Amino acid sequence: MTNNLKNSARYVAVRDLNRIEKENSYSNKIVDQTLAANQLSAKDVNLYTNLVYGTIQNKLTLDYFLAPFIKDPQKVDLWVRQLLRISVYQMQYLDRIPEHAIFNEAIEIAKQMGHEGTRRFVTGILHAIGRQGLPAVSDIKDPVEHLSIYSSTPRWLVEALIAELGMDKASSLLEAGLQTPAQSVRVNQLRSDTHQVISLLQELDFDVQDSRVSPNALRVSGSFIPHSPVYQSGKITIQDESAILSVESMELKPDDQVLDACAAPGGKTTQIAEYLTGSGHVEALDIHQNKLRLIQANADRMRVGDKITLQALDARKSSTLYADESFDQVLVDAPCSGLGLLRRKPEIKYEKSLGDTENLAKIQLAILKATAPLVKAGGRLTYSTCTILNTENQAVIDQFLADEPDFVQVKTTTKFGIKDDRETKSLTIYPDDFGSDGFFIATLVKQK
Repeated sequence: MTNNLKNSARYVAVRDLNRIEKENSYSNKIVDQTLAANQLSAKDVNLYTNLVYGTIQNKLTLDYFLAPFIKDPQKVDLWVRQLLRISVYQMQYLDRIPEHAIFNEAIEIAKQMGHEGTRRFVTGILHAIGRQGLPAVSDIKDPVEHLSIYSSTPRWLVEALIAELGMDKASSLLEAGLQTPAQSVRVNQLRSDTHQVISLLQELDFDVQDSRVSPNALRVSGSFIPHSPVYQSGKITIQDESAILSVESMELKPDDQVLDACAAPGGKTTQIAEYLTGSGHVEALDIHQNKLRLIQANADRMRVGDKITLQALDARKSSTLYADESFDQVLVDAPCSGLGLLRRKPEIKYEKSLGDTENLAKIQLAILKATAPLVKAGGRLTYSTCTILNTENQAVIDQFLADEPDFVQVKTTTKFGIKDDRETKSLTIYPDDFGSDGFFIATLVKQK
């Protein structure tokens, strides 16, 4: 096997796509591992990330294009299907790569990863595509099926979004889910300020833009952020703009005692700690011991570890560790289906089902009810998810309020007054609103 081919963007993309689908791994973790390992040349990094994310984002569409050429896809090795998908993806979505270059390298990868029979199979399909062309998505007459294939979204999710939001909004947010995710960072106000961070990042040749979502966020593009001294010194952390809003909406005070009930990976935990400049402290729970190490490492890097205590505990058992009315504020950033992350973790939409969202809603409600007694009278319970279906969002809150009359829901507010003209008390951000992740926040106050 030649080193050049083994370290090429296409070869590594096929390898990683195969691993992501086979192991049910998150694409962003695998991509970050590959980039951190410095396997690829600088010119190949962009092509590689485009191929991985673009192929996953458009998987159902690519399989629709390939369907006339493969009689029984399930009998074809997964890596071969990934190779064919990235080839068709380049043909349909990338306009600077000539067809012969796509075909030649795909055939060479088939030969190196497989055997002569694989090479012949891939060659035959690619040449057939070259002769016949690909089927048109516009030929699909059923509007729901058309949107499903066009946006590469399972039909159940398309139907659910249309039922909740209407065809226009569903189409808009699903189309937004096909775009490349913006990379954003949160500025650690204890270690720096926004103006200084902008200067430092620009000196390192990053392109930096202000956020429309939060004053503590910046959109950053360029090199691999964790390699930068600005990140390593704790002045910034990687966090989506929408995700910043749940802690921002809490209106924390310097002396608040706070419970972060579902803390991993710790972005919100460190964000809470930044506000606790007095006697305040945050207790951070997560059910997975190994994830606590990630939170600790992040807290230490950002110099807020002294404000955080970590506990390995299922949030549903939090009353075994803490007395009633122990906290001024509780954040339940609940485990959820993650359907607001369609751009960042595009494989999520293929893995989840309606049943998953219903089961998660039961867990979310159980966590809320378990942590509710821990909130002081007059204190706040903030609930957030990175999903966009009502099943896991306001429906959970409505059930909680029906069961817990001590709490009332108040309007969620943010520093930039995001969607302040809305009629709902909860705040839902959709991927097409600001180009950030989909997110839901509800603010509950315990009556005195």
